[in-house]
Amino acid sequence: MRIALGQINTTVGDMAGNSGKVAEFARRAADRGADLIAFPELAIPGYPPRDLIERPAFVSRAEAELARLADATKDLPISIVVGSVSPARADSGKQAQNIAAVLRGGKEIFRQVKMLLPTYDVFDEGRYFLAGTGQAPLTIGAAPALGITVCEDAWNDKHYWRRPLYTRDPVEELISAGARALISINASPYHMGKRAQRQRMFSALACRHAVPVVYVNQVGGNDELVFDGSSFAMNADGELIACAASFAEDLVIADLDTGTGENHATHSDEDEACYEALVVGTRDYLTKCGFKRVLIGLSGGIDSSLTAVVAVDAVGRENVTGVAMPGPYSTDHSVKDAREMAEKLGIRFEIIPIKAGYDTMVAGLDQVFGPGNKRDVTEENIQARLRGVTLMALSNKWNALVLTTGNKSELAVGYCTLYGDMCGGLAVISDVPKTLVYELSRAGSNRHGGAIPENVFAKAPSAELRENQKDSDSLPEYPVLDAILRAYVEEMKPPAAIAEELSLPLDLVRDIARKVDRNEYKRQQAAPGLKVTTKAFGTGRRYPIAQRFFE
Repeated sequence: MRIALGQINTTVGDMAGNSGKVAEFARRAADRGADLIAFPELAIPGYPPRDLIERPAFVSRAEAELARLADATKDLPISIVVGSVSPARADSGKQAQNIAAVLRGGKEIFRQVKMLLPTYDVFDEGRYFLAGTGQAPLTIGAAPALGITVCEDAWNDKHYWRRPLYTRDPVEELISAGARALISINASPYHMGKRAQRQRMFSALACRHAVPVVYVNQVGGNDELVFDGSSFAMNADGELIACAASFAEDLVIADLDTGTGENHATHSDEDEACYEALVVGTRDYLTKCGFKRVLIGLSGGIDSSLTAVVAVDAVGRENVTGVAMPGPYSTDHSVKDAREMAEKLGIRFEIIPIKAGYDTMVAGLDQVFGPGNKRDVTEENIQARLRGVTLMALSNKWNALVLTTGNKSELAVGYCTLYGDMCGGLAVISDVPKTLVYELSRAGSNRHGGAIPENVFAKAPSAELRENQKDSDSLPEYPVLDAILRAYVEEMKPPAAIAEELSLPLDLVRDIARKVDRNEYKRQQAAPGLKVTTKAFGTGRRYPIAQRFFE
């Protein structure tokens, strides 16, 4: 059997556009002699639809679009496996079920309902869907019986995971029922290391059951999630026979009979892959929300530099404007570095000083604060907020989206200003730790002939909100801080264990942990960010703001 992997980029709610893309890929696959083509999970409504599922009109429109897709492809000599939603039983209390439908000859010939509904990290499917209760293999002509699973249903192999999340193993049940090949349709978000993890898991699955495996994944960005695609096929020995590109739409053919296929794999270097995830996530967020132009506050620092090169790769240099906003403590080299990078990138560059506004604001407030007022974080934040006001004014006037430039390390400990540097519509690098910012900046700079000046890499990080300020005045050096944050935020280890593991003073680790916990109120007011690590500050991390539990 020749199976095509239809790796497509869908938009939530654009059901006509999504099904049109399915039809187009199906025709291309049929022209190339494929017997069957598989598409990602929820390809018709788009993923993740979230609370749209609770609208009956959304579910009924998806069902109608599936019928139209079947009719539109009735002349194709190919079977189509596509993810969608269908209405749940009227007595279930749920609006919908997550399904894989098989279309051929203008009809739906098979339907598999997703059985395992994840409710961890960014997933909340138990909130929306009624789980399937049974399944059976599908036989098409003389081809081997196919086991079709929807994402999580193939992710509960008790021989691979030390602590499986569910008592049922849908793959094991399908194999016991006679399936001789497995097709898994997915909407599996990217994080660093995820691509290799998937291949290890599905290789173990193929070897355990001695069946070939076809894995098809969504590609593109939807809100904070970035999907890398990276679809593949494996033989019964768990060896790759076909690979789709990462972070791009692709059509790949795998022949399960001969154990051969096409190899379009990309981005073997994980830093390059992470950088591309930021580019794709930024591009899709902008285009799917209807924006064409972006604004970035260019400070001459590493964070805004990385954001700028990502933006250029995402929407083109002609749609990017960098704005330097020097204040009373800005250094000459900061403006110089920002200008030099803007010229190398070929983006528009503006300088709008904030010193006059700052002086006026401070003078007015001094009358209220009274005699003896000492300069502190209040006056530092005024500078950041004046920059936010400036960028948002340009945003309103030019209909351009402001990209915030704060990294994960700063966001974690609250080293950022509400309504200041946190102003914007998308936090591009909010899940990128500071140490990784440097690595991704090098990757992005190299793509543009060394656009980021070497001085930006070399100088000490500083917010430049007071005389001779450095980030290390308030925080540990970033390699130390990021190691603590990774252990506390992503691995959820307690401070005592972190201190012992990293050979650090317990008081230091406790201080960082307390900063993380106390700044939840800031993070919940931040712009949405792009997830590239195992645990981002977003929908996958849900902590209360008003709470008194500290470790």
